[in-house]
Amino acid sequence: MLIITARLLPLLTVPFTHQRILRTVGSVAYRGLRTMEPLRAPQDPQPPTSGAPMEGLNPSPAASTLDQEMPPTTGLLPGETVVREGKAAILFPSANEVFYNPVQEFNRDLTCAVVTEFAREQMARRGVKVVVPGEKERVVVNLADEKKEETEMQTGEEGGEEPVVTASVGERCKNGLRVLEGLAASGLRSVRFALEVPGLRSVTANDFSSKAAALIARNAQHNGVTHLLQASQRDASMLMYEMRGKKDRYDVIDLDPYGSPAPFLDAAVQAVGEGGLLCVTCTDMAVMAGNSGETCYSKYGSVSIKAKYCHEMALRIILHSLDQRAGVYQRYIHPLLCVSVDFYIRVFVRVHTGQAMVKNSASKQALVYNCVGCGSFHLQRLGKRTTQGNHIKYSAATGPPVGAECEHCGHRHQLGGPIWGEALHDVSFVQKVLSAVSGNPSRFGTARRIEGMLSMVTEELEDVPLYYTVDNLSSTVHCSTPPLLQFRSALLHAGHRVSLSHACKNALKTDAPPRVLWDVMRCWEKSNPVKRDRLSESSPAHHILNTEPILQACFDVREDANPQSRRRHLTRFQENPEPFWGPKARANAGGGISSDLEDRRKQGQNKRKNQITDATQLKSFPCKSFTGAFSLGKCSEGCEHTLFFS
Repeated sequence: MLIITARLLPLLTVPFTHQRILRTVGSVAYRGLRTMEPLRAPQDPQPPTSGAPMEGLNPSPAASTLDQEMPPTTGLLPGETVVREGKAAILFPSANEVFYNPVQEFNRDLTCAVVTEFAREQMARRGVKVVVPGEKERVVVNLADEKKEETEMQTGEEGGEEPVVTASVGERCKNGLRVLEGLAASGLRSVRFALEVPGLRSVTANDFSSKAAALIARNAQHNGVTHLLQASQRDASMLMYEMRGKKDRYDVIDLDPYGSPAPFLDAAVQAVGEGGLLCVTCTDMAVMAGNSGETCYSKYGSVSIKAKYCHEMALRIILHSLDQRAGVYQRYIHPLLCVSVDFYIRVFVRVHTGQAMVKNSASKQALVYNCVGCGSFHLQRLGKRTTQGNHIKYSAATGPPVGAECEHCGHRHQLGGPIWGEALHDVSFVQKVLSAVSGNPSRFGTARRIEGMLSMVTEELEDVPLYYTVDNLSSTVHCSTPPLLQFRSALLHAGHRVSLSHACKNALKTDAPPRVLWDVMRCWEKSNPVKRDRLSESSPAHHILNTEPILQACFDVREDANPQSRRRHLTRFQENPEPFWGPKARANAGGGISSDLEDRRKQGQNKRKNQITDATQLKSFPCKSFTGAFSLGKCSEGCEHTLFFS
């Protein structure tokens, strides 16, 4: 049972239904919910009896001051454990292992860094300066900003203006940002917002589950942030629909569901304020990476393709879906940062309103023609935008950019999309986040990886969608793989731009057409020949290698072929931190992971390395399906047949 003490008295102002939830929280087994903590369980079938948020979590000013000075230590219930991440200490029922995934610390750290920089920009417009612990007094991105700040300081001193108002972490800012975490589960992310992001007026941690709402309330009390964080037990979509009025919208909305965020996107693009920040996570990568194109279309309005560039295409699919849904309400998106990380993708976009800008939406979307033989791809814009002085003309695009068959290998094309065809990142904003993180490395536990990934993002070609991989190009022509630096140097010698991609280790983003890429591979094959007589006449390799190259590639390594992030050996890609570190399984109703699921998971590990060679370990099947015998004979049913071991 939850012991009610003097410090817990503010919780008694919660409506009776929520009091009952809080009193019985110790006697229930929590269901595995996630906001990428890791996993979210199916929501409770019973709707909440009260639609109002748990406003009782906002105590009197005196209580708030006491909480800030002396953070409360809520007593642990039987079986509970405390998990510390960043500045937060979160209570977790130990019976539910899937409530917390330490691998997702990078996701939460990156979100805190992005929201902090967004708050810095927004609060500066409101005359408030944010203060981040451990950070230098001023983060200068370039000399122009430094001179501008010096001029503003001098003007302020001469004019005798009042000192600038400051906002610190953990303090409630009157003119601060309003944040909503629509699928909060344990509330870990919201608690970290309240403890680590300055310039906030309120943080609403919402979840449809009564158990999750009760746990959020306890975690807010345990971390002493009840003056900032409010727990809410509502349907996320309905909550955002009710807050879509211009005066009620949130400045920041974070959606991190288990699987697809598609059901929440329509409400989210309406509930975020003008120029507000929308943070969305997608973990249904099997759908978005091409395994089920029809399902991807039903959720996001785009057909995914199974190709080497599938992870970047997934980013462009979710951006297309966001822009399409925002356009219905005369709104449009501006991507700040979009990354493909581990087993999920994460996008940070700003949402603006403007009927004139919405007209550009069609020209920002593109279809993808992908060759099934050699992997060459071409993009076809959906609309055409031409500028003549001050006049802008919109028209239908012309196409297609390819013929009935691929000009390089003679195979057919797949059609995918539409996808977002513009830049994935706002480089100036990313540089500010990178500068803040690198200047204060002790703030986040994953600061090294954030610095490495953001460095790669700033090096990517902004106007080049999708990418090729060197190993796939080599596999197509059945030759040895050229070193990455030599291949990049060959493209640079040919006068083309080239960069790496954060989404794939061996990726190449380049403005060179496919013809140039295959010419480089033909030149490489001449010095590293393959056995032509073994190539099928219908294979892509036979068609490509039997064509003489027009470009004579030079493979001398250039200094600019090695980017700074690679030269400095920054941590760019995740290494396996622990066994079973993936997205894990959806939680069951009773909490925890079933023993059968755990056994199947372990049994599937290294199944290709440790193959069964003993026939006695194989399963028993009827004679028509059985493949475990080594000899001729009759089965128990009396059938004569020949059986082979596989």
